[in-house]
Amino acid sequence: MDNLKDTRWKQRFENFEKAFLILKKYSFQEQKSEIEEAGIIHFFEITFELSLNVIKDYLEGEGYQVISPRETIKQAYQTELISDGHIWMEGLSKRTLTTHTYDEAFAEKFVEEVKKVYVPAFDELYQTLKKE
Repeated sequence: MDNLKDTRWKQRFENFEKAFLILKKYSFQEQKSEIEEAGIIHFFEITFELSLNVIKDYLEGEGYQVISPRETIKQAYQTELISDGHIWMEGLSKRTLTTHTYDEAFAEKFVEEVKKVYVPAFDELYQTLKKE
């Protein structure tokens, strides 16, 4: 990995790390209001976007060419950077959905999904990249 690309993914990792640790910290506290649920959903969106950016930069540093988020997820799975490509593809769909719509019933259910599905997926990526 050349020095510039190595530096770039590490800088992106720092941003991902900050957002992820906030999401992880607050997602397991009981949400009592719509604004708290909205905060969890917003930090999911931020963390997901930053995770795709860091994965893309990491893969490019390793010599892979990825253009779209879907390609990034597929390549990350093939290189074992992530272990469950289906969760990440679902996350991509959910990020798009949460960005463009709001439904109270969906929001409550999705906050639980963030806790049970996406925080562990982000944590796996976090632990893998932290070792690098």
